[in-house]
Amino acid sequence: MSYPNYLQTYQTEIKVGEKVIKIEIGKFSEQVTAAVLASCGETVVHTTVALGREVDLGYFPLSVEFAEKLFAGGIIKGSQWVKRDGRPTDDAILKGRVIDRTMRPLFPEGIRNEVQIINTVFSFDKENDADMVALVGTAVALQVSAIPFDGPVAGLRVGYHKSTGEYLFNPTIAETATADLDLVVSGSGDSIVMVEAGAKEVSEDVLIEAFRLAQEQLGQMCQQIVKIGEEAGREKLALGNVLTPEQQAAADADAALQAEVGKRYLDQIRELVQLEGKLLPTNKSELIEQIVSEMNAGKAEDAADLITAKQVGGWLYALMKQTARDMILEEGIRPDGRKVTEIRPIWCEVDVFPRTHGSAMFKRGATQGVTITTLGAPSLGQTIEDMEGQSVRHYIHHYNMPPYASGEAGRFGAPKRREIGHGALAERALVPMIPPQEEFPYTIHVVTEIMSSNGSTSMASVCGSTMSLMAAGVPIKAPVAGIAMGLMSDGKGKYVVLSDIQGMEDHVGDMDFKVAGTKDGVTALQMDIKLKGLPSEVLTQALSQAREGRMHIMGKMMEAISETRTQLSPFAPKIVQLTIPANRIGELIGPGGKMIKSIIENTGAQVDVDENEDKTLGLVNISSPDQAAIDKAVSFIQGMMRVVEIGDEFDGTVVRIEKYGAFVNFLPNRDGLVHVSAMSTEYVEDPSTIVKLGDVVHVRVSDIQDDGKIKLSMLTAEQEAQVREQRGNGGTGERSDRGGDRDRGGRGGFRGGRGGDRGGRGGFRGGRGGDRGGRSGGFSRGGARPGGLRPQQQYD
Repeated sequence: MSYPNYLQTYQTEIKVGEKVIKIEIGKFSEQVTAAVLASCGETVVHTTVALGREVDLGYFPLSVEFAEKLFAGGIIKGSQWVKRDGRPTDDAILKGRVIDRTMRPLFPEGIRNEVQIINTVFSFDKENDADMVALVGTAVALQVSAIPFDGPVAGLRVGYHKSTGEYLFNPTIAETATADLDLVVSGSGDSIVMVEAGAKEVSEDVLIEAFRLAQEQLGQMCQQIVKIGEEAGREKLALGNVLTPEQQAAADADAALQAEVGKRYLDQIRELVQLEGKLLPTNKSELIEQIVSEMNAGKAEDAADLITAKQVGGWLYALMKQTARDMILEEGIRPDGRKVTEIRPIWCEVDVFPRTHGSAMFKRGATQGVTITTLGAPSLGQTIEDMEGQSVRHYIHHYNMPPYASGEAGRFGAPKRREIGHGALAERALVPMIPPQEEFPYTIHVVTEIMSSNGSTSMASVCGSTMSLMAAGVPIKAPVAGIAMGLMSDGKGKYVVLSDIQGMEDHVGDMDFKVAGTKDGVTALQMDIKLKGLPSEVLTQALSQAREGRMHIMGKMMEAISETRTQLSPFAPKIVQLTIPANRIGELIGPGGKMIKSIIENTGAQVDVDENEDKTLGLVNISSPDQAAIDKAVSFIQGMMRVVEIGDEFDGTVVRIEKYGAFVNFLPNRDGLVHVSAMSTEYVEDPSTIVKLGDVVHVRVSDIQDDGKIKLSMLTAEQEAQVREQRGNGGTGERSDRGGDRDRGGRGGFRGGRGGDRGGRGGFRGGRGGDRGGRSGGFSRGGARPGGLRPQQQYD
């Protein structure tokens, strides 16, 4: 494809449901074989396809990257020292894997050139998810590129809401967050290539309808992509299994010899398949030597047509694969002798390790995983920084498969993309069952270590996670089990769906379809295929068959642990959660975190504060291995948040003494004034004769002023009534000229003149001695605060 000048680009649109993805070709990256700028709303993704050198690695060297840039969301990296975008998040890796799994099966056999696809997000509007824009952009780029590709293909997200029964195509991020189904489907109008889904216990019927509706949309999208290829595509290169006449003749001769070996040694090959299917020792090397010897019998040692062991090894590999497929398709016999719907023997166990918070072992055939659950404070949640900003995850699942799991020696270290993907699938399967922070205020870290691998390890991690969580005392809503389904087909319409596939069946088969869920519905799906696509009826049968197998597996799990334990491990941290009004979170934290730091320091407990989902409540999580520290922090915070009412009684500590009375700390961070007139039924000249600093006194709330200041009394209500009666209106009583409460001239009254509240030397709000202007300090703005903010509602 060529353009007359740099100002001209090819532009078009692809409709997806009610949305439109805009496509522009020729604007950027002219040196690659294809570059597409795709956008939906204000989310913009740049996709490039580059063709590299030819290498012989024994597999197709395709790499697919999904690069989220923080600048796309208007974000600068939060690190003080590093501002460059770091390694991709797990979520970005998973999005790249979805694109890879869609495109890889559609490249022709035999391509040995490096192919690299990079999707870079340049703009993100926080409404339209970039992964679906990138998926369509990649499909268009491969359609117009010079690389052979068996397209067209397209992909979209399907959302579903149980409450309305409505299906949405490429829903917004907000719509996806509230949906009961988040399904990504790739394919065409005729077949489905890839499936990835998370769900909240949706039925198989809902999924089947989602597949049907998705295929209708995919068919329309593929028609538009074909048109783009016709109008803007480049001529395809001759890559892959393109042979010269001489090479083709040699290949035909090799194929004829392989067919001859298949006929002469069929019984031995079947025996090898069955032995490997049961992971039993084989005599493969001996058979190779036998074939070489017998096929070369009578030939000269320097003959040009001598058969080599390497050559026979390649034939044997292909023949074993074909024999295994034929046994299943034609005879219904699986390599390990099972029926097509039969599940391998299962062994479940909990409390595998003594000091972990929860542990379980799940073994199915030769696939075995150990899953460990660790509980921690909410502050230990994982902070994710991406284009959407920062978020915190409190349920985390990690999957590890060391080399020894397959009986091999190899690299040991950081997880590969496959391990990240398997861990994410298991996490997605359990997330709908994890209680919210309001109900179970813990960070939950689950790790699955694969001890032995022979197919379906990701589903073993789902089953192990369920049992480990239940053993740890995590109140999951329902147990989840998982199963991997397989497929054998002859390419002519005949197929067999297999339940609980093992390693050989996964290797030689056409599909790996993983289904996880509860007894009430599916929570996660993942499908990878090696065909160009699958008819929807195959998925329908696989879902139905998977449910039967899932229920059988769950029954075995429930024999090991039938209910979630009501008590946590004694080694797990103790956490107490309090709720406070959201508008009082700032009060608890204090300026610059001063108050919460003080609570942590004085109690020895960890205190974390967050909001609930609807921002109406503050969630205060208090954790410590020491129950006494938790109790101390709980008491302090409950006291601090308590709404004080007139008549409430407390035991408080005298923290300050003035001529007009004493300040008593009756709740954490809450002080009130006991005026001299409220200390005794007799006249008190000096409050120091009644109380000393540090004394613990019993006080009663006698008044709460409009500004929140609290008046306390050491007298009972009856004693106060008696005092008022004795004092009358004219003497030294509460309302006299010199000692009255409201007269502005008395020396000892609460609000009197020189000694009153607003005018005297020793009053509560008096002139020289009052709260708002006197020398004695009183309850002044510069003095100690009497207590915290007055709450709007009673703390529960």
